[in-house]
Formats: sequence, structure tokens, C-alpha cells
Amino acid sequence: MKLFPKLVVAVLGLSGLSVHAAELRVLAHSSFAIDKPLLAAFEKQTGAKVSIIKAGDAGEMVNKLILTKSNPIADVVFGIDNSLIGKAEQAGALAPLPAELAKGGKVSLPGMAAIDYGYVTLNYDKAWFAKNKLPLPKTLNDLTLPAYKNLLVVENPATSSPGLAFLASTIHALGEEKAFALWGKLRDNGLKVSKGWTEAYYTDFSKNGGGRPIVVSYATSPAAEVFYSKEKLADAPTGNLPLPGAVFRQVEGAALVKGGKEPKLAQQFIAFLRSDAVQKDIPTQMWMYPAMDKIELNPVYKYAEQPAAHDTPDNAALAAKQRGWVSRWTRVVLKSGQ
Repeated sequence: MKLFPKLVVAVLGLSGLSVHAAELRVLAHSSFAIDKPLLAAFEKQTGAKVSIIKAGDAGEMVNKLILTKSNPIADVVFGIDNSLIGKAEQAGALAPLPAELAKGGKVSLPGMAAIDYGYVTLNYDKAWFAKNKLPLPKTLNDLTLPAYKNLLVVENPATSSPGLAFLASTIHALGEEKAFALWGKLRDNGLKVSKGWTEAYYTDFSKNGGGRPIVVSYATSPAAEVFYSKEKLADAPTGNLPLPGAVFRQVEGAALVKGGKEPKLAQQFIAFLRSDAVQKDIPTQMWMYPAMDKIELNPVYKYAEQPAAHDTPDNAALAAKQRGWVSRWTRVVLKSGQ
């Protein structure tokens, strides 16, 4: 199977890259996944060994990238998204990316090559709501009502990219004052905060044995539930709640690490991530939509309907204001010492 289409080969040629034996260090969030044969083929074609360094949720990963910038632990980083790119750039942790590596595709990121995109939104446990005969909330404000007390779990925006994305979407939709007033009411109504997506979805979400039937996750999560089910399902056991102010379009990318030891090999890896073979693999590995055009989706994606609208601040606002947003969120939501 030919992994690199003509476009990728051309990109490598334009960059004047040479193939040599080396170790490529890839810093990534904990959800990063590529089919092993694809990764092995990349290693064979380049003669390089790829070492994947997983550093928790994307927010934790970016923090680690910044803390180690004086002695970089990676050559390339994957998983910085539009909510975190400003933080990484302001810290001076990224190296300039050749323009040809970021050309094309359905989405883009400044200074990076877009690899995939998705929608952070609320998921709910269908069986729990059916059993308890509780109607689904129609607005974010509904979640502050007594009927929905102790039902919602969110990720901490200081350490979690979906947590930060969800916070940003509420602010974009409502404005800062109304948004933080909402967060105060959610806190008083029993809001639970988890460190990251893995903890929220696999520990706290009722679908997986936890006590919370509403969780901040992704619009593709229902499709993943069907895909991984040991039983053949006629419908997804979870659903999406794309409430106004509760949908953020997340774009993930790859970038060169400033001071990385293998910049040319890192460029090859970025081109590899944008190749047709990897782009087709992403939807059922990382449960995001491929950034490149004309990539056929697995049929299970019929359970992952893209939201009709989203509340996503522009990159400039995210870069300029997110530190203040997170600081204020921490004071408002975690003041009880949770």
C-alpha cells in the first residue's frame, strides 16, 4: 500500500528532505492513535524510529511542552488545538512551519498543519434518562434547575482541552458576565469537575458506571460507542446535546518543536499525518473528522451527526483571553476547594 500520495511526495521534495536513520520524538495527547501498520510503514520508508510520548490531556501536554522548552523532549507535537495554539506560541515553544506543509484542507490553524477537527459538546446517557423519565434539557440554564442537580460532569479547563473548549463556547454565546453567572449556578447545582476527558467519560459518566448522565465530550462519541460495542447495536446508547452555547469546533494540528533535534524528519511526519492513508484512519482511531478533503468516512459516522451550529471564539480571542477566563473559572467554580 502506498502511504504517501503524490502531493506528500512533492512536499517532501520541495522541502529538500533526506531520509536518514534517527529517532523521531512525537509529543502527543493521550488520545493520539495511528494504526500500527501505518506507523511501521513510515518508519520503514524513512529509516527512523518513532517514539510516541503521551502527556495526558492536550492541556497537560501543552503545559509539559512549555515547561521543557529549554531542553525539548520532542521534535514534533500533535494535538495542540485552536484553544491552545495561542498559549504555545506565546511561550515560544514552536518553530516556524514551512508553508507548503499546511496548505489545503477543510480547516486551518495559524503556524501549524491542521490534522483533524471535531465538535466538543454535551453527551447524555439515553438509558439513564429513559429510566428516570426526565426530559432532556433544552438550554444550558436548564442544567441549573433542581431537576438536573448532580447530573453534569465537565473537565477542568486548566488541564483539559475539551474543558477549555466548553468554557470558551459558553462565553462566546453568552458573554463573560452571563457565562460566569451560569457557571456559578452550575456549581451550586452540584457540578462535578474532572481532571480530563478520560476521567470524565470513563469514570464519572453513567454510561460507563459513574453517577453523571451528562458529560462534556464529542459529537463523535455516540459513533464510537457503536463501533466498540461487543454487541450489535441498532442505535447508539448515548446521544448529543448540542445546546446553544455548548458546542465548540475544535481543530487539532501538528507543529515543529523549537529546538527539536530532527526538524526535517518532523516535517516528514507532519506530511505523513496529512496523507490519505492516515487521514482515512483518524476517524475510527481518534474519533475526529479528517482535515483533508475527499476522505471517505466509516459508515458508523451516521451516528456522529455534525452540529448545525457552534459557538467558537476566533483564535485571536482565545489566545488573548483564555488565561483570564481559566483564572476566573477557577475562582468561580472551584472556590469550595473541589
